[in-house]
Amino acid sequence: MKKFRLNLVFLFAMSGATHAEQLKVASLHPLVGDLLRQVGGDAIEVVDLIGTKGDPHSFAPQAEDLLAAKGAEIYFVSGMGLENYLTELKAVLGGKARIVEVGATLPALHGACDHEGHHHDHSHEVDPHWWHSVDHFRRAAGIVADKLSEQRPEQARIFQNNASAYRLKLDDLEKWVKREVIRIPRDRRKLATAHAAFQYFCEGYGFEAFSVQGMNREQMPDAATLAKLITTLREENVAAIFPEKESNPKMLQSLTRDTGIRLGGELIADGRGVTSYEEMMRANVGAIVEALEKEPSQ
Repeated sequence: MKKFRLNLVFLFAMSGATHAEQLKVASLHPLVGDLLRQVGGDAIEVVDLIGTKGDPHSFAPQAEDLLAAKGAEIYFVSGMGLENYLTELKAVLGGKARIVEVGATLPALHGACDHEGHHHDHSHEVDPHWWHSVDHFRRAAGIVADKLSEQRPEQARIFQNNASAYRLKLDDLEKWVKREVIRIPRDRRKLATAHAAFQYFCEGYGFEAFSVQGMNREQMPDAATLAKLITTLREENVAAIFPEKESNPKMLQSLTRDTGIRLGGELIADGRGVTSYEEMMRANVGAIVEALEKEPSQ
């Protein structure tokens, strides 16, 4: 994780929040930015500090980011421990803006630690990738609507109506996901990925999860761990190993050679490279179904 620059305190003090007709908010996760636009509509202005190309695991806001967010009344982050810079950000913002951790109250799964600067495994660590569950994202729409309504009570009806409409879209999306997953025979619903970012997807849609690197994609498995993984993947008859847009392709290609398991299509772990949550889910489900619905020889 980049070192958070504490000299931002001076910059933010000079910026001063401004009250405009539109509620200005800042997003520190690409998928949260989409969620804000769906729920806030024209009543809010969203400043994406990370954008669709940034990495939520390694991003930390710098002076230029807070300058771009000048006047934002709420900073929305993903939560569940994904952003390890929150203590410093709160100190910088003081009482000038609120920080909302969207995933803080959602049901959490646990796994190995995933964050920069935390190169250790603890089974009790919270898995922060809650957005791979459509149900969690649907609940998040209500959380965002409530927080926006608290900030602008006079526009609460707008936010709540938008959230209700978006939840209906997510209902349709989840029905589609389930219809697609049914195409995969139950004995092939085994999702092997570069790092453990898809536990919520597996939990929600009946897959068994396997990961090459655990939840720390910066740390390569040692020889003993890799050998054990190869044995497990073979014994479990895993049909495909899925890379991610951020993963090391050479390492996964080597693993597929050693196991004879084919490489599936790239999955999107953190919302990078897409413009919406729905786009990410449809791309991921499409890649998973394409790789797993038929026997490897077909």
